[in-house]
Amino acid sequence: MDEHRRRRKDFVEDPEDIGEILDVVSDKIPKLIRGIMDSFFSPESATNMAKAVADFRKILIENGIPEDEAMDMTREYMRTVTNLQGVVKEARRDKHWDDE
Repeated sequence: MDEHRRRRKDFVEDPEDIGEILDVVSDKIPKLIRGIMDSFFSPESATNMAKAVADFRKILIENGIPEDEAMDMTREYMRTVTNLQGVVKEARRDKHWDDE
């Protein structure tokens, strides 16, 4: 067995190391999830999203996309962003039920 495998095997078999890993994960993961959800639902996020949509449409038109096509593409862009937010909201709702 090479040195790398031996070190990995020793590390995984040590219950104290596993406990330390779980402590770190249980601390970091909720913070990461909260950060992601906050990035979707803050007033700053709404402002940034509106600007991104407006910029998207403007760039399409500036690059020769006809107005009606640019509007359709912008609507589809918004649907995609909204669907992504819906997924995050659903995850948030599921977590709420899990907490109860």
